[in-house]
Amino acid sequence: MAKKPAAYQEKVLEAIHDISSGVYKDIIKKSLPELSMPLRALNNVKYDEKQGYFELLGKEKERTLSASTIKTFAQTLRMLALANEIVKTSDMATKREVYYVSKNWEDAKFDEQPESDTVMDDIEAMLRLNREQLGFYPEEKGGDVAGQLTVIDKDPETGKEIKIDCTKFGSGAYSVPTSVEELQFETDAKFVLAIETAGMFQRLNSHNYWKKANCILISLGGVPTRSCRRFIRRLSDDMKIPVYCFTDGDPYGWLNIYRTLKVGSGNAAHINKYFCVPKAKFFGITAKDILDYKLPTHPLKDVDIKRVKDGMKNDPFVLHYKEWQKALTDLVTLKKRAEQQALATHGLNFVISDYLPEKLENPKTWLP
Repeated sequence: MAKKPAAYQEKVLEAIHDISSGVYKDIIKKSLPELSMPLRALNNVKYDEKQGYFELLGKEKERTLSASTIKTFAQTLRMLALANEIVKTSDMATKREVYYVSKNWEDAKFDEQPESDTVMDDIEAMLRLNREQLGFYPEEKGGDVAGQLTVIDKDPETGKEIKIDCTKFGSGAYSVPTSVEELQFETDAKFVLAIETAGMFQRLNSHNYWKKANCILISLGGVPTRSCRRFIRRLSDDMKIPVYCFTDGDPYGWLNIYRTLKVGSGNAAHINKYFCVPKAKFFGITAKDILDYKLPTHPLKDVDIKRVKDGMKNDPFVLHYKEWQKALTDLVTLKKRAEQQALATHGLNFVISDYLPEKLENPKTWLP
C-alpha cells in the first residue's frame, strides 16, 4: 500500500502543479506555452563566502513550444507527470528506470539515456528542487563511512528505528544510501575526514585511525556523489562537526573534488545549497607538502595546467581566495603533482603516525 506523502513531498507536488497548470492555461488561451529554467554554467553563478556556496545569478533560458522543441517539450511534461505519480505514492525510480519508462511514451520516448538525464536536470532546475525530492535516484555508490558515528535509520516495512554503529563493520564500512534526508545521527567525534581515494580510506580504516583521532572517516571515491555530499552536509549541520578534506596534490583533487564538496558546481548551482559543505576545510597534499615531505611526484599534465588556467580565470571560488590562487600558482611553478599514497615512501603508515597528526596540529597549513 502506498505511503502518504510527507510534508516536503506536498511542497514538491505543489511545485509540479504550478508548472503544469501554467502550461495548461497557456494552451486554453491559445498561447504558446513556455517553460523557464536557470542557465546552468559557471558564468551564471556567484560566490559569497557568508552564504558558502555557488549561487545562481539571473540568467534564464526559455523553452517555448515550437516545431523544433515539441519533442523535448512533450518529454518534459511526461517526466513531470511521472515525478508527480512517484511523489504521490512515495515511490522512487532510478535514472535508468526513468529512461526505460519513457519507451511507453510513443513519439516522446528517449532514444538514449543522456537525453533523459538532461531533461531531468532541466526539471530539477526549473522547480529549484533536487531530483531526489522528485523521487529520481542515480545508480551510484554513495560513499563509505567508518568511525565514531551511529546512524539512525528506519525499517522500510515497519517504520521502526534502526541504529547502525559505524564502528562495528570490522574491515568493512557503512555505505551511504541514495537518500539521506530522514537519517539522524549520534556522535562524539571531533571531526569528519573526507578522503579522496578508496585505498587511503581502507588504510586508515584498517588501522582504526578513527579511534586514535576520535573522528569519522568517509571515502569520497573521487568526485563525491550527491548523496555522499548531502550526508556530509547533514553531519556538518546537525552535529556541528568540522569537516576536513584530504585529496591528492593536483588540480583535479583541488578544483573538482574539494571545490565541488565545499561550494558545489556551476552546472548544479540551482541545488548547491542542499549538497555543498560550506564549512569544509582542505588539508590534503599541497605543493609545500611535496617539497617538505620530499614526496615522489608525477609531471603536471596539459589537462592539469588547463584546469588551473580555467580556474584562475573563470572560477568564482578561486577568484575569491588568494590562498587558492597562490596554491595553484605554486603547483604550476613546481610542474609536479603528488598522490596521497606517495606518503608511503616514508613507510606504509607514515600518514597515520606523522602526516595527519602534523596537519591537525597546524591549522595554518589548511586552505579555505
